[in-house]
Amino acid sequence: MPANKEMPLDKAQLTNVRVNLSSVVRSVDLLTSALINRVSDRELLEYTLLALRLTDLTTLGGDDTESNVARLCFRAAYPFSDHASYVSMKGKVHTAAVCVYPSRVADANRALKALGMIGKIQIASVATGFPSGSYPLETRLQEIRFAIQQGATEIDIVIDRSLVLTGKWEKLYHEIVSMREACGDKVHMKAILGIGECGTMANVFKASMVAMMAGSDFIKTSTGKETVNATLPVGLVMIRAIQKFHRLTGKKIGLKPAGGVRTVQDAIAWMVMVQQTLGSEWLTPELFRFGASGLLDNIEDQFVAVTKRLNA
Repeated sequence: MPANKEMPLDKAQLTNVRVNLSSVVRSVDLLTSALINRVSDRELLEYTLLALRLTDLTTLGGDDTESNVARLCFRAAYPFSDHASYVSMKGKVHTAAVCVYPSRVADANRALKALGMIGKIQIASVATGFPSGSYPLETRLQEIRFAIQQGATEIDIVIDRSLVLTGKWEKLYHEIVSMREACGDKVHMKAILGIGECGTMANVFKASMVAMMAGSDFIKTSTGKETVNATLPVGLVMIRAIQKFHRLTGKKIGLKPAGGVRTVQDAIAWMVMVQQTLGSEWLTPELFRFGASGLLDNIEDQFVAVTKRLNA
């Protein structure tokens, strides 16, 4: 999809924002509970493979090295290559992207090139002072430029949550516009809101609107390092912001829950909620991703278990 372009900051979209948390929680239950309980094995297998295709397989450890990034890339390309039922899909079913620190992008680029997966699996890099975002703007922009020079095709920026907490929306907008400019129009930009540190659900909605107006292609829940990460209620608030932005501009913005999505059942709840609100067209790697490190293990377990039941 073409990159989102910034639009002027419309402060009217940030006024009189109120979020009734209990109502949001009830809505999530209504949207997800009934359908999740009626999933057949065949549908479970389809959801399992879809969750795989929508995953940004992530390693963001202080002990990351070239060798474990290479293993990550191999796993992204061949997620369960030893299982007999996967043989016919080998090389065709893989994760959407790998996600690493800027200093490990070159390692990911070399590994994916060796696997013949450049262009098939995207290389995402966190940047802009991850995970806090509390660094000088110029050094945050340099991180973006460095990651792209090393081969990143997607940049997961992290916003400065202090600007959210103090209501400095115009400064936040201009910082994200600068990041959009650093990404250019060929590299997709995901804006990490760090929802666990935004203070209120109303602030999450406002931060979502500002990020989209400033040119973000995706809005992402969390760094995975906060106490509270991806929850369905906060996801629904972000979805409502995406819907409003779509009504205002006609632009489709992606959503990426990250942190806390550990099982296929967790993933199904998110996919069902997205399907029921934004529509099935959003359930593609261009508009929806999971940021996860441990989800793939459960995807493999489910794939093996469900395949055995279907073949019994």
